Amino acid sequence: MSDTKERSKTEVRAGRRTVPISRPEKVLFPGGPGGPGGPGGPGGPDGPGGPDHSGDGITKSDLVDHYRAVSRLMLPHLRGRPLMMERHPDGISGRPLMQKNAPDHFPDWIHRAVMPKEGGEVTHVVCDDVATLVYLAGQACVTPHRWLSRADRPHHPDRLVFDLDPPPDAGFEEVRWAARRMCGLLGEVGLPGLLMTTGSRGLHVVVALDRREDFDSVRDFARDAADLLAARHPDRLTTEPRKAKRAGRLYLDTQRNGYAQTAVAPYAVRARPGAPVATPIAAEELDDPELRADRWTLRTIGERLERDPWAGAGTRGRSLNAPRRRLAELSRETLPDDGDSRRNGN
Repeated sequence: MSDTKERSKTEVRAGRRTVPISRPEKVLFPGGPGGPGGPGGPGGPDGPGGPDHSGDGITKSDLVDHYRAVSRLMLPHLRGRPLMMERHPDGISGRPLMQKNAPDHFPDWIHRAVMPKEGGEVTHVVCDDVATLVYLAGQACVTPHRWLSRADRPHHPDRLVFDLDPPPDAGFEEVRWAARRMCGLLGEVGLPGLLMTTGSRGLHVVVALDRREDFDSVRDFARDAADLLAARHPDRLTTEPRKAKRAGRLYLDTQRNGYAQTAVAPYAVRARPGAPVATPIAAEELDDPELRADRWTLRTIGERLERDPWAGAGTRGRSLNAPRRRLAELSRETLPDDGDSRRNGN
């Protein structure tokens, strides 16, 4: 057997299972001059403000090692949740597969959840253990995207997400500024906000919920909060979904708060040059001038794995009853026309 064939498959120990990985040497994140992430290429070291990705060359084996390393911190955010798999079998320069259905060839030991959809149903993967996480990486699932609800009560979310989406030419200071204001507003209504770099362009502000309310109610609360914050800072923030009408303002996106919608999971790798990682952060890290959406990567995330910045910081599910009443009071003080600012382009 040739060396190439010998390297075409390996086995990785993950928890109580041994997981087969095919083509572990497959490069998923190419680097090099002129290529994605290389000098002179998109996102390379010649780009403004970004890390040097010229030595990417990240393989499927590297991806497997990452997910095995982060599993202790990542799995609590995945267990019980339907996933959408963002697979890149040809690497990030190839066409991605956004896959909801669990293929028939996936092992029987991988948990699944059959979720209703309009006109049918979808059988999703549920990642409950490190072996599943490693197996998905072996299937070139670069990024797992999680539901905001769990499979046992799919219409009642236990997470609310504000996605802070900056305008194209804005520096990251604008995102940090918006995150401070959003966390400040949440504090005013009695809710802790959890912060996470997305590994893409912005930050997520996450609120843990008690699963007593359905998605419509949670989404209404999120929209009302975003409207109030945009009304307080109309020159810098907007809730306008159409890019052409944002006028250079940061977009407070609440549209992920719906049934079967997903958000990138904490510690997930993003399919971007350098393999940036969606990384939970502490509130005080907003003051770090080096903070960016892609601050930590597959190569550097190890420095973050000794502690969990979200531990004890508001992961217990909260009720929205009192926060909703307080938000209504604040809105009456700020917003004209019974608190409805959306039709005014905010």
